[in-house]
Amino acid sequence: MPFRLGDTFRDALAAQKGEAGRPLAGMWVCSGSPLIAELCAGSGLDWLLVDAEHSPNGLESVLAQLQAIHGYPVQVMVRPPVNDAVVIKQYLDLGVQNLLVPMVNSVAEAEAAVAATRYPPHGVRGVGSALARAARWNRVPDYLARANETISVTVQIESTAAVDAVEDILKVGGVDAIFVGPSDLAASMGLLGQQEHPEVRAAVEHCLAAAKAAGKPAGVNAFNPDTARHYLDAGANFILVGADVALLARGSEALAARYVQAENTKPADGGAPASY
Repeated sequence: MPFRLGDTFRDALAAQKGEAGRPLAGMWVCSGSPLIAELCAGSGLDWLLVDAEHSPNGLESVLAQLQAIHGYPVQVMVRPPVNDAVVIKQYLDLGVQNLLVPMVNSVAEAEAAVAATRYPPHGVRGVGSALARAARWNRVPDYLARANETISVTVQIESTAAVDAVEDILKVGGVDAIFVGPSDLAASMGLLGQQEHPEVRAAVEHCLAAAKAAGKPAGVNAFNPDTARHYLDAGANFILVGADVALLARGSEALAARYVQAENTKPADGGAPASY
């Protein structure tokens, strides 16, 4: 039975231009749990990022999460652990349509990321569509000829070298968007843990401006609401504003503060502490 693949993140970004330019808001999915991924998929957010660089995700768990998310009105992007043609081939064959490639620091690395998603003669992706979920085991008509239409490539700008080269990276054919990672960027600037530092913000803003000038979308990671608003006002087209594991960590800490720590500080006479 013929099967049609869904639209890509590139398509979703293009469609937003018809909605007064509203940026796409998303969150990280880092737990490795298909259940949590499905829960997040129904949240109403525009997109999810399933992370395999800093999270306990392998091919099997990424596949399970793709299956759990499928059918919900949300875009899903996956970040592989490394910009490597073999790894990217495996992720694409799983059915990943939207890639966020980490640590792209130069034109050559951006070109390599794109080449990994293209079949010869335009790239180096190995041909295995008959065996792969990507083509739904050859149920997607003309998949080999149309594969490029079903894949979007976003490259991550997260070093001083990448910021210096961002204008040229944006010119690479097949790079659909850039995504700025302030944490690693701050570290590369000698400002480890200082994502809010003015120099880091200035570097992010430089990348956003470069993307706008190049006519390509740009996104950024920003959990701090004030920082997120700042980057949205500066022209970010898409943004990540939270993570499943962070929400669970902070939420469980809040419960402990309310019901454990508060009980431990209850006055000796049995009265309720002031926090109640």
